[in-house]
Amino acid sequence: MPDRDTTRINEKIRVAEVRVIDDEGGQVGILKIDDALKLAGEKDLDLVEVAPDASPPVCRILDYSKYKYEQAQKVKAAKKGQQQITIREIKFRPKIAEHDYSTKKGHVTRFLMHKDKVKVTIMFRGREVTHPELGRAILARLSKELAPIASIEQRPNLDGRNMTMVLGPSKEVISGEITEFEPLDLSAEIAAAQAEADAEAFARSIQANSPPPPAPVEVEVEAAEEAAEVEEIAEVAAEVVAEEVVEVAAAEAGEAAVDSPAGPDEAA
Repeated sequence: MPDRDTTRINEKIRVAEVRVIDDEGGQVGILKIDDALKLAGEKDLDLVEVAPDASPPVCRILDYSKYKYEQAQKVKAAKKGQQQITIREIKFRPKIAEHDYSTKKGHVTRFLMHKDKVKVTIMFRGREVTHPELGRAILARLSKELAPIASIEQRPNLDGRNMTMVLGPSKEVISGEITEFEPLDLSAEIAAAQAEADAEAFARSIQANSPPPPAPVEVEVEAAEEAAEVEEIAEVAAEVVAEEVVEVAAAEAGEAAVDSPAGPDEAA
């Protein structure tokens, strides 16, 4: 049901004085209501109250039928410029199969091309919630594959067991620059990156389980210390042997002196 027109015109304006604006937009000034009605009648136009709360109320002299039509056209144009926004929701699982992912990505693409917003939800179950990186990886991949037609209006947010992200149609979709779109497929790149990550993890696990190699500096220090110790022992042994040789030589010399025969002078 259309709204009832509450605009007061001509004899429905029941005030003593009004501020009048003529049909060309010029200020006439404050007139008694009868004089204002007479002026409008002389121009074969209507006296229309446009600012009833002013003191005194403001009235314009114009063709009210034409004025109503122009106002209705303005309202219609304003409504036409407004878009009805619909929010759709698509749910993913953190360990979704590639085929199911492609199917759901197609639904998101269709909604965005219809200029709808899409709420993408990752549903975690059980201990899956301890690995939120799985959900973030899916949302990052989806937003990257749909980048030409999607803009991120709400970044990934974990609330309880659900992680959500809101995508809206891009400016190119809204303006009509993009009317057809084939989503990107990054599955091969993701598989290669995953294989590389698995290989690095395997290498790290092997390295962690291997015994650490001996420190070469410590080995050299220990070898030097052992050589110095051996050299010191050798020097001590040499000194002991030398002393023993001297003692033996002295003893032998003493015995020889005792056992030698007396000379001719001693015999006489």
